[in-house]
Amino acid sequence: MSAPVLRFSLPRWRVTRWLADAGPDVPPDIRGALVASLYGTLPIFAGGVINSLAVSFLIAWRIPTLPFTLWCAFEIVCCIVRLCVLLAARKRAARGQSTPTDIYLLLGVAWAAGIGAGTFLSLMSGDWVASTLACLSAAAMVGGICFRNFAAPRMAGVMVALTLGPCVLAAPFLSEPMMLITFMQIPFYLFSMTMAAYKLNGMLISTMRAERENAFHARHDMLTGLSNRTGLAKAFTTKFDDAKPPKGLALVYLDLDGFKAVNDSYGHMAGDALLQLVAERLRGLVRASDIAARIGGDEFVVLSEQTEHVQLQRFGERIVREISEPYELDSGHRLHIGASVGIALAPEHGRDMNSLMTAADAALYQAKSRGKSLCVIASQRPVIGGASSGETLRLQ
Repeated sequence: MSAPVLRFSLPRWRVTRWLADAGPDVPPDIRGALVASLYGTLPIFAGGVINSLAVSFLIAWRIPTLPFTLWCAFEIVCCIVRLCVLLAARKRAARGQSTPTDIYLLLGVAWAAGIGAGTFLSLMSGDWVASTLACLSAAAMVGGICFRNFAAPRMAGVMVALTLGPCVLAAPFLSEPMMLITFMQIPFYLFSMTMAAYKLNGMLISTMRAERENAFHARHDMLTGLSNRTGLAKAFTTKFDDAKPPKGLALVYLDLDGFKAVNDSYGHMAGDALLQLVAERLRGLVRASDIAARIGGDEFVVLSEQTEHVQLQRFGERIVREISEPYELDSGHRLHIGASVGIALAPEHGRDMNSLMTAADAALYQAKSRGKSLCVIASQRPVIGGASSGETLRLQ
């Protein structure tokens, strides 16, 4: 089994919303996935924590003054709090609860500021060993910062600036004029890494959009926008198989009467336009919790949570009546078709899609054979060869 997808809360504070902003026109589900990626790549997180703790401890041990001791203490507290918040957020996300995303993002920025402050102190100390170690550590952190946080490129840029920026601030106070090259080197490096984060972010969003569209296309009919067979089966599994205990469902099977004559008389373009109009009417008939699908040709299915026979008969009557109203095409043609409906219920007529489709198809066959424009609910007895009796509603 695949691991469940963890859903983390979007940032709520103004500053954290700015830090995690992914750009305009990014759908909420992709924003959520981008925020979730900030909680991922745990090996990079662990490597960064271990490195910053080791470097701050070694330099504080080499230069045991108050500033370096405070820096080391800050690194220890910051890393412990970050780890605790990260673990707590993952546990809350697994339980479907809100997560402390705002605090988590600000702790990441504070951690980067701590690295930069330690680098500044090391350069100002005049100890070339401490300075070398601190600068190497800060430079090494930048790659991990960008790779781990490119889902929020603004945050990545801020963290890189806080990590390496103090090298520029310390350069004028050092006795080596050569260090002034950092005024050109660090800003250029900061710009390059930030642009790389934005480029990776754009590629990630494009990939997510493509995956989202592919997933939609895989589960929806391209002509009408309704669910297709795959989407219908997934909805059934979600609503029935995954329910504990399974709740009742009704499968309403709709077939158009007279559609073939439209195709023969007016052509397939008119037929496609008619199917789109039928789908539009069907959307207006179903409830928000229902699933409407086109499963092929002129066959439609509605998966509904209403299971009372009287309600279903009224629903079937309304479908037949509304679908049978005349249609005005853009071409100016006024078309008339009818509809027949067969209904099966779960678990009464089966606990899987195939059983329900068989029972609903048998009820639909009865509606057709009895004169069309009928709604037939499958009987409670097993359906054999489409010849079982059913409850019939005749429309006058």
